[in-house]
Amino acid sequence: MISSTQRPVWRAVGTFFLIVVLSGALMSAALFFVTVRDVVAQTNLPFTERIVRTRPPRGEVVPTPVFSAPSVPELVEQQERVNVLLLGIDQRENDPGPYRTDTMILFSIDPATNTAAMLSIPRDLWGSIPGYGEQRINMAHFIGDYRDYPGGGVALAKKTVWYALGVPVHYYVRINFSGFERAVDAIGGLDIEVKQTIHDETYPDGNYGTMLVHIDAGMRHMDGKTALQFARSRHGTSDFDRMARQQQVIMAIRDKVIGMNVPLSAIPSLIEILGDTVQTDLTLDETLALADAARKIDRDNIRSGIIDDAMTTTVITSTKAMVEVADWEKVRALVDDLFPSSAPTPEPTVAASPQRLAEENARVALQNGSLSAGLARETADVLRAEGLAIVSSGNADRFDFQESLLIVYSDKPYTRQVLIEHLGIKPENVTERIGQNGDVDLVVILGRDYAQRVGSAP
Repeated sequence: MISSTQRPVWRAVGTFFLIVVLSGALMSAALFFVTVRDVVAQTNLPFTERIVRTRPPRGEVVPTPVFSAPSVPELVEQQERVNVLLLGIDQRENDPGPYRTDTMILFSIDPATNTAAMLSIPRDLWGSIPGYGEQRINMAHFIGDYRDYPGGGVALAKKTVWYALGVPVHYYVRINFSGFERAVDAIGGLDIEVKQTIHDETYPDGNYGTMLVHIDAGMRHMDGKTALQFARSRHGTSDFDRMARQQQVIMAIRDKVIGMNVPLSAIPSLIEILGDTVQTDLTLDETLALADAARKIDRDNIRSGIIDDAMTTTVITSTKAMVEVADWEKVRALVDDLFPSSAPTPEPTVAASPQRLAEENARVALQNGSLSAGLARETADVLRAEGLAIVSSGNADRFDFQESLLIVYSDKPYTRQVLIEHLGIKPENVTERIGQNGDVDLVVILGRDYAQRVGSAP
């Protein structure tokens, strides 16, 4: 039985465990948040001092590939989604790395609607790793560490997922599988329904060999080792089934910690595990801000999805690697469903003349330089309806443009003025580079000012 004096400490540890280890602020902070601020002010939790951050100190100059996300309180105040990438790495004893990511799950909390979502990404998904060409998506973390990418493997993994899905990735949480196994043991194991018997004769044994894993169907109480095997096994079933099982494990941990059905003796072990095995760019204050935003989210308002075989095709590459090639239209439909933009479709403020636009026939490219996912695509649809020739829309090279920009490569005065008036671009943010781009006539980078204006954000 947990006493009244012990309960606040446990709640602080439980909150941090759930949020940091499995981004549980998206799902479960409601029962813990009331007491956690006072506890943090009075309690020294050593594992919080050992968390590694990728964002630079204030004032430090870093290369442009590193994205410095707004703070969680800022995002919550502006009613914008907070997105966290969960990475699971196969870090073996005495193995210095770099490591591939065995698990990639994008979590999102929407404070505007009090909902949350998670999307599992196949580790064999074939896609573009910015700056390094097309590869399996789980190679991003490895390449980032191996090539000394600014911010390391986690930074390149975040950017790769961001570019693939078109959803800004603000934060990450990375845990190795040894830490996961120990953490599950520390909370007394998990109760999970095994929907289909697992028989895997080639499960990795942790020493570059294989072993047999067999788990019978039915409701099972699992220790950390079994829960990890349940979540990782892929050879007896498909990789897509494996991702579904990982989501089962996450929800089982959520239910276990929320129900306070955890032995008090677990506290010291959890503190040690968090310090040794978790890496994140969430501070404790940001974790608490997530908890505050998540406290109104019911279990029924947590949605989940998987990029599965209905959206991918298995392909053998020239190097004999088996990869999953996505039908990106289907993937983006799922992404839009799970992570809908909170901003409504923008509406032009001035009616343009289709005839004058057609006479100029200006080629316009739209780029999203804000944190509002899908803003360029939505704006392109509206402007096309007005008669503008939008030849491309997508993400800018970074997402921290505070104000919208217009770059003019050809003399198209009427189209230029329509864009300025429709998008509210300031005169000082119009740059002329006549003749320097043969592919387009005008490029618009949509900034935070436009995203806030069309979304009625504060």
